[in-house]
Amino acid sequence: MSESCSGNCDSCGESCESRGQESLLAEANPKSHVKKVIAVVSGKGGVGKSTVTSLIASSLRKAGKSVAILDADITGPSIPKAFGVSECTAAGDDGILPAVSRDGVQIMSINLLLDEETSPVLWRGPILAGVVKQFWSDVIWGDVDYMFVDMPPGTGDVPLTVFQSLPIDGIILVASPQSLVSMIVSKAVNMAQMMKVPVLGFVENYSYFECPGCGKRVEIFGKSSLDRTAADFGLPVLARLPIDPHVAELFDEGKIEDADASGLSGVIDRLKML
Repeated sequence: MSESCSGNCDSCGESCESRGQESLLAEANPKSHVKKVIAVVSGKGGVGKSTVTSLIASSLRKAGKSVAILDADITGPSIPKAFGVSECTAAGDDGILPAVSRDGVQIMSINLLLDEETSPVLWRGPILAGVVKQFWSDVIWGDVDYMFVDMPPGTGDVPLTVFQSLPIDGIILVASPQSLVSMIVSKAVNMAQMMKVPVLGFVENYSYFECPGCGKRVEIFGKSSLDRTAADFGLPVLARLPIDPHVAELFDEGKIEDADASGLSGVIDRLKML
């Protein structure tokens, strides 16, 4: 199997040991045509993965691309809140039409299907994984240039299902500066490599705080260890984002599309190379 293998033998002319094995890829909705699927991953929770996902998606949408977010964090969904959406557009025999944000980002999340957004999702792993596959197969995404899969943290059932069932073109790994993160990040990278999914690079969130008065940068979480970890794997650090209370405020207000995402230009450039 080559490094660029997506697991879909139907569209491949190469002869390799994997040919003939049963594909685990889930079928997309017949009315969905998604060009690139990018998983946004974190080894642990609390590093701002959903914020980074939202900012990347919003930035590409402003650049004229058709963009979608599949919220695979079933037990901790936050994407609908970030974009200020609360329900799907419609549902019919052909599938579900996702919610659409103010600027046109398509969104599917379990919170769009619950009667109350605060209701807990008390499901075991196989059911969670099944819901994610349904979001891929049962939702009418239409023509999409980039779909981002906002993953739950860690290396459990849902990430495994996403890597096996969706045609992932690459992952972006979000981390914070603490030294502990290097070990956890390594687990996530190793999982991606085991699943033959290419890692596009890292985004370091909460990298520093810039004083609004004097402009001095303070490394709240200490000096970053991410460069060393990235070098060990031969991967780039695509962006370093500051602690920004204004971005957090916009997220909470459902106005993430108003946030400045210029700090993610390295990520956007990398995605355009796919």
